[in-house]
Amino acid sequence: MNHETFAINPTSEGFDREAFKKEILSNLKVLYRKTLDTAAKQEVFQAVSLAVKDLIVDRWIATQKAYQKKDPKFVYYLSMEFLMGRALGNNLINLCCYKEVAEVLNEMGLDINVIEDQEPDAALGNGGLGRLAACFIESLSTLNYPVYGCGIRYKYGMFKQEIRDGYQVEVPDNWLENGNPFEMKRPEYVQTVKFGGYVRIEWDNERQRNRFIHDGYDAVHAIPYDIPVVGYGNNMVNALRIWDAQPVQEFNLASFDKGDYLQAVEQENLAKNIVEVLYPNDNHYSGKELRLKQQYFFVSASVQLAIQKYKETHSDLHKLPEKVCFQLNDTHPTVTVPELMRILLDEEGMEWDEAWEITTKCCAYTNHTIMAEALEKWPVDLFMRLLPRIYQIVQEINRRFLIQVEEKYPNQYNKIRSMAILYEGQVRMANMAIVAGFSVNGVARLHTEILKKRELRDFYEMMPEKFNNKTNGITQRRFLLHGNPLLAQWVSEKIGTDAWITDLSFIKNLEKYADDPKAQKEFMDIKYRNKLRLAEYVKAHNHIDIDPNSIFDVQVKRLHEYKRQLLNILHVMYLYNQLKANPNMDFYPTTFIFGAKAAAGYKRAKETIKLINSVADTINNDPSINSKIKVVFIENYRVSNAEIIFAASDVSEQISTASKEASGTGNMKFMLNGAVTLGTMDGANVEIVEEVGSENAFIFGMSSEEVMAYEANGGYHPSEIYHNDMDIKKILDQLVDGTFSHGDREMFREIYSSFLSPSYGRADQYFILKDFRSYAEAQARVNKAYQDKSRWAKMAILNTAKSGKFTSDRTIEEYVRDIWHLEKVQVEL
Repeated sequence: MNHETFAINPTSEGFDREAFKKEILSNLKVLYRKTLDTAAKQEVFQAVSLAVKDLIVDRWIATQKAYQKKDPKFVYYLSMEFLMGRALGNNLINLCCYKEVAEVLNEMGLDINVIEDQEPDAALGNGGLGRLAACFIESLSTLNYPVYGCGIRYKYGMFKQEIRDGYQVEVPDNWLENGNPFEMKRPEYVQTVKFGGYVRIEWDNERQRNRFIHDGYDAVHAIPYDIPVVGYGNNMVNALRIWDAQPVQEFNLASFDKGDYLQAVEQENLAKNIVEVLYPNDNHYSGKELRLKQQYFFVSASVQLAIQKYKETHSDLHKLPEKVCFQLNDTHPTVTVPELMRILLDEEGMEWDEAWEITTKCCAYTNHTIMAEALEKWPVDLFMRLLPRIYQIVQEINRRFLIQVEEKYPNQYNKIRSMAILYEGQVRMANMAIVAGFSVNGVARLHTEILKKRELRDFYEMMPEKFNNKTNGITQRRFLLHGNPLLAQWVSEKIGTDAWITDLSFIKNLEKYADDPKAQKEFMDIKYRNKLRLAEYVKAHNHIDIDPNSIFDVQVKRLHEYKRQLLNILHVMYLYNQLKANPNMDFYPTTFIFGAKAAAGYKRAKETIKLINSVADTINNDPSINSKIKVVFIENYRVSNAEIIFAASDVSEQISTASKEASGTGNMKFMLNGAVTLGTMDGANVEIVEEVGSENAFIFGMSSEEVMAYEANGGYHPSEIYHNDMDIKKILDQLVDGTFSHGDREMFREIYSSFLSPSYGRADQYFILKDFRSYAEAQARVNKAYQDKSRWAKMAILNTAKSGKFTSDRTIEEYVRDIWHLEKVQVEL
């Protein structure tokens, strides 16, 4: 991937070019016994990365010294996912020496782009949840705030996606195959995490109370690896702390000698399984058990270490909330609540009320979804067997909370039904996070309002003071400065400053150029060069030629029915039919680009990927439409290819069923890079349209109120649309007449049935047919608008100019102000 160099960065003070060169050569010699002319590209990447790590570690040590001196409050950002992307380029940008390093490498006969491409994306996340966590910890470092990101060091991540014969195939993503040059193993902080067994009770004479002792358990060691999170130009380096699991006893020789080989490696397998993959398929019991194990594993290790660190310099645990906040990124880390209680009760000997007082001042919860399926619920029998002491504590939290509910709402059983933590054989994690958290936030204004009025209404009524909104954001340093250096340089030149790198509100100064013909031409020339770069990527990976003069209409995100990739591809089928019937219709050539992973066990999502690829195969090989439509599915969508996709996009597809998308952050990345939103009034789209103006976006479809009314009251009959709209009938019939499946009438039968047959849940659950005509009309407006070059350029510039609100720096300052109450720490080298 071609990155231009960053002429606008402030240079790194005291960057010693000769010393840096020598260190690269020394690393090659010591690590590989090689010289520059014999080293492989991957070896050069490792040597360069270690030279960069040397620069980082000086700042890391300085940061730790500043922390020791100031004793600040820390936020522990607990997340199952951190979708970091590649580290080398981002670290160089934030060290403010990208340009210098690029020049040094060039002098050595090396291309920085080739070296960056040797780095695999860290396979520590999958979707928006993980990318948000990555943006947040980077913003925290840039804004001088103390943070530990806490997660799991997955060996294979979720999976690497390959497309074979149009189908998604999941293969292990062995991202650690060559080692991670930036990480540091910290064995001195090993923690023990216990599963299974039973709890026995002993009388404690000294304290005159029962003691609860966990026995008969299986244990694993949690070993932390720290990855540096470099702040931009401020010498601050925080840590992403990811936990690896190791057996407490490596190998049982006695069992091996007795011939029981499985028993001999049992401990090793227990540890290995925990950190093998992100989100194991939980369509079965053992998958559910593994997920819960993963959650408790990283939470227990993180909380234990946080308490240890606190006790090194503080004697009174009652003041823990003054120095520690645990932010729960969705429901996955909710076991933080009973785990902190366990430590305070069982290890520190506190009474319930004092432990609860501390816990409820330390834990805050971010809700990331309105989708009920994602508000985790665990079967009680599984939870009790795997975490017996934790379950006892959850029972007591629930018992005490229900007394409060009953006192406030006597005889209102519906309140208990909706708010109980334990109900109908399930442990409801979101309810526990709300009961124990001092803050509950949604991630876009619409989302938070829906939580308050509908999904969590009873909680909001009982404890309104906990609820607040924090609209998501993204880091402009990765998604503009690194991902789109041509535009980054243009922005700085036009507004006369690069202050936008750490204060994105400055980007609003572009607004005055929106009508300027010269600026419009420059902006669209940059877009064209970025489209050429993406076209080269598509040619290399998909072997498809796409025209950079065509509209690049892009939908890249996790594959889920509510995100409606299906609406998009059905519309492409509709356009194809229109062009076949009327080859001379007024239509500007368009390339429809998709990128998405489907969860391994999500059948409908995987069928949708096959449909997209089948439609692509038919359309791309039909000479009669004269390349007016091309369809591309980009394999293995991830942060590193996302950066070049956002930079090249004209149209940002944000077409979820209104009320379903909590926020979305891809919408913000597209906007920052000058793509125009085509979307529903859902999630953060509402706020994007508010900023940029409805005349600079293409909005369609039902409102969230209309969708929720249909869901509550019924009255939607997709079969009526099917029978009355011949265009829609034709595209649905094509799913089962073999048009896009080489004559196979059954391949897409289930997708077809999902629109018309209530036996598949509610027919057309996500209102695709209902919104289809409105979407097609909006698409026609896009096509017409693009043909007016000046109008389109103005819209594109305004989208970039109005993106200032959507930086994660702004989001983080709001978390700090309202939830975390951190202080900035200055780091001197």
